[in-house]
Formats: sequence, C-alpha cells, structure tokens
Amino acid sequence: MLKLENVCAGYGKLDVLWNVSCEVDDGEFVAIVGPNGAGKTTTMRAISGMIRPKSGSIIFNDVHLENKTIKQIHDLGISFITDEGNLFSGMTVKENLEMGALSLRDKGKKKELLDKVIGLFPRLGERLNQQAGLMSGGERKMLGIARGLMSEPKLMLVDEPSLGLAPAVVLDVFRTLKGLTKEGVMILLVEQNVNTTLKIVDRAYILENGAINGQGTSAELLASDYIQKTYLGIE
Repeated sequence: MLKLENVCAGYGKLDVLWNVSCEVDDGEFVAIVGPNGAGKTTTMRAISGMIRPKSGSIIFNDVHLENKTIKQIHDLGISFITDEGNLFSGMTVKENLEMGALSLRDKGKKKELLDKVIGLFPRLGERLNQQAGLMSGGERKMLGIARGLMSEPKLMLVDEPSLGLAPAVVLDVFRTLKGLTKEGVMILLVEQNVNTTLKIVDRAYILENGAINGQGTSAELLASDYIQKTYLGIE
C-alpha cells in the first residue's frame, strides 16, 4: 500500500501542496484529478524522491520514503512514468526497454521481461529497431509505460498519459494500465482529462490549489454535481 499523510511540499520558498492525504491499495487503479497547476505532478515528484516533502509522511509497504533517494525508492518497486515518458529519443525501442531493466543482471530475466512487455504492447514489438524519437505520441506513451514495467514495479506513478493524444489512443493507454492492475500492480495516475479518467479508474481524489477537495469511487464522482458542473460542463 502507498499512503500519503498530510504531505506539504513545494520548491524552495514556494509551497505547492498543503496537507495532502491519499492512498492506493494493492492492485488498485487510483487517480488524482484536477486543473493544471493544482499540484498533481508535484505530488508524484514527492513520492518518487525528486523533491522532499516539507512535512507529512509518505509510506510504501510500511517503509517511509520522505528521506529516501530516487534510487532507493525505485529499488523498493516504484516506477515513475513522467509525461515525457523518460525516453532516450536517439536510442531504439529495444534499447529504451533494456534501459528499464538496467539494474537486473540476469540476462534470462531481462529476456523474459522483454517478451512480457512486447506481449502487452505488440506495436512495440514491430518497432524494436526504430528510434524512439521517430515514433508517434501514442507509441511513445506506450514505450514509456513499457520501459517502466521492465523494472517489475509494485507501484507505477503515471503522469498525464493523455497529454497530446487522440481520444482513441488515450482509451488504449488507459485500458492497458487497467489491465496491469489485474496482475497486482498498483497504479497512481494524475490527469486533467477527468471524464475519461473516471470511466477507467477505481477511485479518484480531486486536487485543487494544492489541497484535496474531494474523493470517492469513479461512480460517485461521475454522479457528483460539483464534478459535472466544474469538470464535465454539465449544468
């Protein structure tokens, strides 16, 4: 389980998050939704170790992460897929995937993981020797997620997977992520695309101006007057 308790974080003297609390259980698909600038990416950076929280607790499977390094957090089984996908544009698809398993020394295990992610993303298997920078936006998103899976994460942090993608491609990416939870992977996703997100995830938190302003199951939030008026444009 991932659990954030009253997390405050920011950059230098700029405070971005105020007493943010949320959690993700094993095999659960949870989203943090809200407008641009609400603090969603900052939340991900605090969990992944890119910034240190100013106060509060971040606990993953009973281990406190507040003072861990990025590598220590990654080694605990947490993979952070940024909105750019963490890709090396000049490297091939295969080379990018292999970079995701850089810490593994067992060649047989690497091959097993490579076969697994290609099974999840057949399109990548057709483009193993293509440079990542020459792929479409949707393919790059898939490659970013696939590379994150090469480290066999217990928790995936996925930042704005719908950014710049056509609606049909967004659904493909979301469905793939949903499928990963059936294998026990926890997923915490941050998104501005509230409508599509709430149709896929199990639960969601609403983050506005750096603070949690609501939470519930997808069905509860989709039926909420506030969500319908503020995010879905339904009067």
